[in-house]
Amino acid sequence: MKIARIQTSRGTGFAARDDRGGWVPLEAMGIVAARRPEYPMVFAKFPSSLNDPYGRIVMDDRLTDKGDYESELAVVIGRRTRGIAEDEALNCVFAYSVGNDVSARDWQRADGQFDRSKSFDTFCPIGPWLTTADEIPDPQALTVRSSVNGEVRQDSSTSEMIFSVRHLVWYIARGMTLEPGDVILTGTPHGVGFAMDPPRYLVPGDVVECEVGSLGRIRNEVVAPSRT
Repeated sequence: MKIARIQTSRGTGFAARDDRGGWVPLEAMGIVAARRPEYPMVFAKFPSSLNDPYGRIVMDDRLTDKGDYESELAVVIGRRTRGIAEDEALNCVFAYSVGNDVSARDWQRADGQFDRSKSFDTFCPIGPWLTTADEIPDPQALTVRSSVNGEVRQDSSTSEMIFSVRHLVWYIARGMTLEPGDVILTGTPHGVGFAMDPPRYLVPGDVVECEVGSLGRIRNEVVAPSRT
């Protein structure tokens, strides 16, 4: 999972209660009913997927016709971190930002793992700036929203995360060293395109906006690749 000095990794998701009182992790490959997971799901998003907060998301129909958005809180590590106590984990965070974990749902299923489907070039817009951790006293009290072409798709809060930012940093750093500049994307709430009925995937011409609390808003147009 450790790819380079800038690393994006995932580890959670949000949840809602089902009618039996169990937990429903709404982001994970169409799972619609499951008990609260015991551990976070962690996987890599390669540095080559990084994109400008206002850059274009390239959606190549030769590779996927099931591109999807995920508005997420991005956590930027500020110091070398490994084997820390959980109550010290937030002291290792330098800043917070907004991320869109763009995903190719067809390859997410076909590969049986998430890394490649979430790591296509341009699939990780982050920004628009870094808000230092001292400005965010509680990372579990931030709204998480997204819209596509002005239509609100996601509207939730980090208070609904299955695992807190503190727990995620501690959990990931138990077995690997996190370096300054590493980024953890912390999961997305309900409202993603694949979970709609019928599914609504991104197509060229769409404009996706993601925002998290006071951390700003990123805006990305979906385009087809130039073919010359």
